[in-house]
Amino acid sequence: MLVYSFKRLLSALPTLFIMIAVAFFMIRVAPGGPFDTEKNLPPEIEANLMKAYNLDKPTHEQFWDYLTNLAKGDFGPSFQYKDYTVTELIKTGFPVSIKLGLSAMVLALFFGVLAGTIAAVRQNTHTDHATMFLAMTGISIPNFVMAPILILIFAVSLKWLPAGGWGPVGSLKHMVLPVIALALPQIAYISRLTRGSMVEVLRSNFIRTARAKGLSESAVIFKHALKPALLPVVSYLGPATAAILTGSVVIEQIFGVPGLGRYFVQGALNRDYTLVVGVIVFYGALIILFNFLVDLIYGMLDPKVRYA
Repeated sequence: MLVYSFKRLLSALPTLFIMIAVAFFMIRVAPGGPFDTEKNLPPEIEANLMKAYNLDKPTHEQFWDYLTNLAKGDFGPSFQYKDYTVTELIKTGFPVSIKLGLSAMVLALFFGVLAGTIAAVRQNTHTDHATMFLAMTGISIPNFVMAPILILIFAVSLKWLPAGGWGPVGSLKHMVLPVIALALPQIAYISRLTRGSMVEVLRSNFIRTARAKGLSESAVIFKHALKPALLPVVSYLGPATAAILTGSVVIEQIFGVPGLGRYFVQGALNRDYTLVVGVIVFYGALIILFNFLVDLIYGMLDPKVRYA
């Protein structure tokens, strides 16, 4: 497994390099610049700023300098947040984003697997049809539409929860609405995956054997059927976790959560080159890591998988 892990991580380097290159050059193609203001700066001041941030060099030299610094773990200084480096901003915003994202992922896994299992056990009944109808509704409505609806119902009308903010350290009442908005589409996807896989597993020969031995239905489902039925869900966990983390970009902006996604949006609006590229690279590395971990977990769940 160590050899397989090393090869997988090594093969991810070209993907990471292409992602860095595309992000680096695309942000510079966008109209505007990091020092554009309503009032034009004097030419000498603008020239000094460009020189201070190495923007006076040709683009290919800037790219090489960026790669050199990135290899040392330096994402560079932020162009808009004075006295802050991109690394410091990531350290500030990422704990909030990961707390929000992982909470949503745990919620989505629990309710998605539970709903999918119930629908599979009661296949072609009203319970099954109702569960899958709700799942299709959840897939059809994106979280940036669901978020204002949740705010309107639970914050404006019922006044049960705050409409936004994060509180001193991310209190539970401030987390509820953004976590639900992030989790709902993933609950829908996971429940459909679980149902389809569970229906197939319940028709397998080893399940018939387990039932023939006189095991209870709950033992058959939770001890024998659930583990192989979760294989498609585990495969989906890598991109799903990445989707939740990147999806939090919009949710954090709607709810005013001071996470990494909010920095990314502000950086894009302000043409903060280093901040935008730094967040993209950071998220990209996380996606690669999550997919790698999913492959390893898949092998633990399925004994037929061998890493060579």
